[in-house]
Amino acid sequence: MTSDAVTGVVWDLGNVLIDWDPRAAVAAGMGDVEADRFFDGFDFAAWNQSCDAGRPWSEALAELEHTRSEWFEHGRAYHRHFAASLTRELSDTVALVHELHAAGVPQVGLTNWSAELWPHAPARFEFLGLLEDVVVSGVVGLAKPDPAIYRLAAERCGLPPGSLVFVDDKAANVAAAEGVGMHGRVFAGADRLRTELRALGLPV
Repeated sequence: MTSDAVTGVVWDLGNVLIDWDPRAAVAAGMGDVEADRFFDGFDFAAWNQSCDAGRPWSEALAELEHTRSEWFEHGRAYHRHFAASLTRELSDTVALVHELHAAGVPQVGLTNWSAELWPHAPARFEFLGLLEDVVVSGVVGLAKPDPAIYRLAAERCGLPPGSLVFVDDKAANVAAAEGVGMHGRVFAGADRLRTELRALGLPV
């Protein structure tokens, strides 16, 4: 763990600042029963990660149709109804973004998100405009936990990794950030995060 003073924050988005429920998107197109069957029987995380890393959705869906055709309509429903997966902003955590912005603390987003589906987020969530930048995995062709994407986020923030704290709901992603010198915090609620950021000297 780095001992540098923290002067900036790198935010994961999904389930930290934005509630992301992929089941809701599939249910919007296929119904609840089929959505449950899809997520119980298909490795959605690995399939979705490939698109987050830059794979075109047309290619991912074509492969699904030819290799796992029983899930093709479910996958297409997720893609078509993706907006339904973004259920709300997590207002208690977003409040921290507002407070840090008001105090002049540099902040960037770092998200595993398909380039094709990313436009839904800035169109809906105004708070994203408070961030200096958002590194979108599908746009840059890198995805967490690749160390290179954390270094890119530090560059976008204009600070060395040791001056940044990275917040994510997945422990593996936080560990990767720590591996490049960032401070890391696994998100477990806004109240706990506020205490953790304050302990690092941030004005929240």
